[in-house]
Amino acid sequence: MVKQGMPESHIKIQPEEFPAGKSEFFLRGPAGMLECIADVPEPADEISATFVVCHPHPLHGGTFHNKVVTIMERSMRELGLRTVRFNFRGAGESEGEHDEGYGEADDLFAVTEWVRHTRPDDELWLGGFSFGSYIAQRAAQNLQLGQLISIAPPVDRYEFSKLQHPGCPWLVIQGDEDDVVALEDVTCWYEELDPRPEFLVMEQADHFFHRRLMDLRGLLKNGVRPNLPQTRSS
Repeated sequence: MVKQGMPESHIKIQPEEFPAGKSEFFLRGPAGMLECIADVPEPADEISATFVVCHPHPLHGGTFHNKVVTIMERSMRELGLRTVRFNFRGAGESEGEHDEGYGEADDLFAVTEWVRHTRPDDELWLGGFSFGSYIAQRAAQNLQLGQLISIAPPVDRYEFSKLQHPGCPWLVIQGDEDDVVALEDVTCWYEELDPRPEFLVMEQADHFFHRRLMDLRGLLKNGVRPNLPQTRSS
């Protein structure tokens, strides 16, 4: 598989080590190659944790270039985490076809397995925006996590009610002017959870947090800072 405009010799497939700097590569997924971008924090900030983030619905234009996804990645990297973004099957240059959330969870497992292989001593953190939040929470049922982050979870479209608490610190963020995922629906879902996650509502924020991305960045960093591992990366 060759990325358009990129010589085949420059393509990295299934790196054996986590990249030392920002890097684009492909991982072998259950439906074909998965397009990924990894990045690292400043050396002085590094801690023993890696954050994997899931993008919104690919049939509605969602990819790892989504602005909410990139601000999540940036926020966690600024806190000292290594980060991985990837495109679900059929999105961007990832192979395969959309699978209504079932195969996408398997895609995520392929990425987290690679993270576990390359960073075995790191805490694993997961996050997702919209459709991606459903995939992240589904995968969290079978992973030991240090933190889960859910932004604008579409609880009226997917079976969130059948998913268990991830058993780790959990941050949920919702905009009060979201016209895709209703605040009322998310609030009702949240109130049924036991134990409840930390639930933050951003005022004057729509689904894509237009003109509020820098505020979202601050909310994310402050929301998870108490849960950062104390160990420095080796």
